[in-house]
Amino acid sequence: MKHFLFLVLVLTFFTACKSTSPITNSKKADPKKQSIQSEKRKAQRLVEQLIDAAAENIGVKYRYGGTTKSGFDCSGLMVNIFDSNEISLPRTSIQQSKHGIILDHEQEKAKKGDLIFFKTNRNRQINHVGIVIEVNEDEIKFIHASTSRGVMISSTKEVYYKTRFAQLNRIL
Repeated sequence: MKHFLFLVLVLTFFTACKSTSPITNSKKADPKKQSIQSEKRKAQRLVEQLIDAAAENIGVKYRYGGTTKSGFDCSGLMVNIFDSNEISLPRTSIQQSKHGIILDHEQEKAKKGDLIFFKTNRNRQINHVGIVIEVNEDEIKFIHASTSRGVMISSTKEVYYKTRFAQLNRIL
């Protein structure tokens, strides 16, 4: 009898301590939504890689026609950083300004990784390009190769760039 009571007690103990089944969600994840979210994450990582590649060149001197760390011009810098991520861009800033989705003067639509273009010459045609690294309410910061100071960070709040802004292009 003692054995029987002991056995009942042990069985009761083990069934009372049984783990509960995991909570399952009856809704299945939408594969299209998951795919879109995955693509967005990939694009965000790629943008960060492009910005990191550009930032690694800060301080490199300006060289007309330059596309390497020994010296960059503005469009050569863009070709180099995009090429490092296996994205092909045309060689000159005017050609690059026709690539991707053109956002025109819509600065409020700017996103990190966009190309930003300027008209800095007397002909008033696009001749300068940078990559957007930060967007605030009324300011865009970008990395570019300046003729006077080499690869650097500038802002559209600076009068020189504010008055010469031409357009934004979304490449990714």
